[in-house]
Order: sequence, then structure tokens, then C-alpha cells
Amino acid sequence: MKKIFICALLGAALAGCDNSGKFHVEGAITNAKDSVLYLENMTLDGDLVKLDSTKLGESGTFSLAGPAGTAPEFYRLRIADQIVNIAIDSSETITVNAEYPNMAANYKIEGNEDCKKIRELTLMQMNLIKEMQQVAKDETMNVDNTNDSIMRMIDRYKQKVRTEYIYKNPAAASSYFALFQTVGNQLIFNPRSDKEDIRAFAAVATSWDTFHKGSLRGENLHNIAIEGMKNTRFQEGKNQVQVDPSVVNTADIIDIQLTDNKGQLRKLTDLKGKVVMLDFHLFSGEGSMERIMQLRDIYNKYHDRGFEVYQIGLDADEHFWKVKTSELPWICVHDGDGMNSKWLATYNVQYVPAYFIIKKDNSLYKRDAQIEDLEKELESLL
Repeated sequence: MKKIFICALLGAALAGCDNSGKFHVEGAITNAKDSVLYLENMTLDGDLVKLDSTKLGESGTFSLAGPAGTAPEFYRLRIADQIVNIAIDSSETITVNAEYPNMAANYKIEGNEDCKKIRELTLMQMNLIKEMQQVAKDETMNVDNTNDSIMRMIDRYKQKVRTEYIYKNPAAASSYFALFQTVGNQLIFNPRSDKEDIRAFAAVATSWDTFHKGSLRGENLHNIAIEGMKNTRFQEGKNQVQVDPSVVNTADIIDIQLTDNKGQLRKLTDLKGKVVMLDFHLFSGEGSMERIMQLRDIYNKYHDRGFEVYQIGLDADEHFWKVKTSELPWICVHDGDGMNSKWLATYNVQYVPAYFIIKKDNSLYKRDAQIEDLEKELESLL
């Protein structure tokens, strides 16, 4: 599949018309004196390109500009980690007024109706993540109930976005934006194996083929939709046998079989009799080294008492993963499907890194969001 661009990003302002071949973003960010405000373009390759910047004064007023294009493109206004997402397709002027340090949620935008839709989608996404986190932390719910609740939340969200945004105006930049929203590092809409989600990708791709013909983003969408349709047709005959009934009968976890960094096939259920951490990790992710060091301390402390780690590496570059795991003492396996791994969907993992604790009898105990003190939990299980 061609590179799927995850556009859960973008930046700020647009509107009006200008003969200079540039678009303009202006307005004010209050409570941000001496902060640097950046106007950035997120390219289709995932790179951030700085277009303009300014140091804000007492009033917070600003005026930034960038080169106008001929098809919708995505940008973001940013101060530190606070981001305002925008889309622009011509030489226009957009006005953004926001309040720092919560400008990602507390802003108004004028001059472009599509950017208002992007704001609505961004706030909805934030609310979804907040609700998911609340459910995940509910200690009165077991793992299965937590997963079911989270999946229902996501399904309701997708249904609302499909009907009220994507299918109402599939040619809009906001519809493209919606397709690439994420929870953590994972797409909310699944263009790989969910038939309804692939329909949404196809609807937007068809409209972009018509109204933004020849644009790189439109071509990318087209390729994603075609790949997804091919994949679902191929998988239709196999879906009913993905989970071996004998595994379900003998364990409360769905077994995983992947190859480790020494070339050996490792089965999760072979670890019965141990307390296991099933860990999903991205070694190229932010904070990976610090997390691995913390995990190593816990492993060294509890391994001799029957604690094991079954860690699934999701990095696209297998050689990079092997280098990073070569000295790790626990079980390190690799999934070449990366962030499209079927195991992420099977275990309803919505963000990475993430982990589950499995009891000695091969039954799921808790997921990370339900654990406040990992060592205390391990002491109670070992």
C-alpha cells in the first residue's frame, strides 16, 4: 500500500483573496507574550515544513503567510505542543483568535467554512479520547467490558462523522481530515480491512478525483481505497477462521504467534504458568528509550519470581527493530504489519505503547489504563 498519511495535525487560518499568490493567516493569541507562533505545512510524506513564524507581543496579534496552492492543503498554527488545524486551497485570508495555553481547544476561526468543520471534528476527537480514557480507568470493569465499551464509542463516532461530515460533502478538505484522525498512533477509520470505512475513503477519493484532479493527496486517497477494497475481498473467505476455537476453549486470551529477534516462533500461550506482560511497543516512538529502561528495571526485579514480557515490536523497519532489541532479556517479537497489525485490532489497542497483564492461568487481568501501580499488581499475582 502506498504510504497512508495520518493527518491528525494541521494548523490555523485562511480566507479572502490576494493577488500575491499567497494565503494569509492573521488574528491574535492571548496570554502568549514572548511565545513563538509557527505556521507549518504537513506534507503528504509526513514531514513538517515551517512556512512562517513570529514572536508574539503583549496583544498577541499576528500575521503569517505561505504560498497558495491549487488544491486543499493542510497546515497548523503551533505554539509548543498546542496546535490549531487548518486547510487552505487558494490565496485567501483566515482569521484565528485563540487563548493560550489551551488554544488547541479554545479558538475561533473565520474566513473559511471548511476550517470550522475541522474545528468541530478536532473537538469531537478530543472528547472521544477523553471518554475512552475514563472508561479505560474504570476499575469496576473487566478487560472484555472495557474493550466492548471503547469499541461502541468508536463505532458511534465513526457513524456520526460518516453521515454528518464525509458523505454530506466528500470533496471537502474537512472530509479528508476526518479520514485521518487518530487515537494515539492508530487511525480511527480503518482503510485496510473495515468495509464501511473503506467506503468512506472511496467516497472522498472519488470526489477528489473529480474536483481536485491530479492532486497528490487525491491520488494517495485513490490508492488507499483501491488497496483496501482488494484486501477486504481477499480476506472475506478467511475471516471466520482467524481465531482457532481450540485456543478459545483452553485459554481466556487469543493466542499470538510471531517470530522473535532470534528467528524463533514464539507463542503467547506457551507462557502459561507465568505472569506475563503483553506489550505493544514502537521503538521509533517518542520516549521509547526511557520506557524500555523502566521496563528493564521491573523485569530484572520480578523475572526470577515468574514474570515474563512478550513484547510486540511494531516498527516498519525490521532491521532497526532487531538492533534495538538485540540486548533485551525478554521475548521480543516483530509484526511486519506495524500499526496495521491485526493484533492491535484483536486486543482493541487504540494507542501505542500499550500493555496488558496476563495471569498465570492464561487469562487477561488488566490493561495499562486500569493499573495505577504496576509493581503492586505484580506482587499480588506472583
